Amino acid sequence: MKRIIFAGSTGSGKTTLCQRLHGHAIAYKKTQAVENFEQAIDTPGECIENRYLYKMLLVSSVDADVIGLVQDCTKEDSYFPPAFSTMFAKPVIGIVTKVELARSQEDIAQARDHLQAAGVERIFEVSTMENIGVEALQSYLEA
Repeated sequence: MKRIIFAGSTGSGKTTLCQRLHGHAIAYKKTQAVENFEQAIDTPGECIENRYLYKMLLVSSVDADVIGLVQDCTKEDSYFPPAFSTMFAKPVIGIVTKVELARSQEDIAQARDHLQAAGVERIFEVSTMENIGVEALQSYLEA
């Protein structure tokens, strides 16, 4: 299985996604530092919300095979600047989270647009709470 590092804003669902992918009980937990799971690296939202912490993402990504940019579809804003993925020398995928909470397909489309502008290669739409789309992401990581 490929090892993935998740980067996204605070509350975007990175920790819950790590918990779901590893079969752990889903429990809220504010990530305060870079945390290692068996096949994933969870990063604090502050790493993407503050440009001076981009270096932390770069250093932490060395231990990953793929970069996962996480965008909550219930948020209008995105912290990913255009072409953000070019700072990584590894494949970068996009993950739209909380699809079960989208008010309409337009919310999901907007999240996809944010990720495409950031330069991701492929986008997955998931709901970790309802276990929607997680299997497709897991299959990608196992390939």
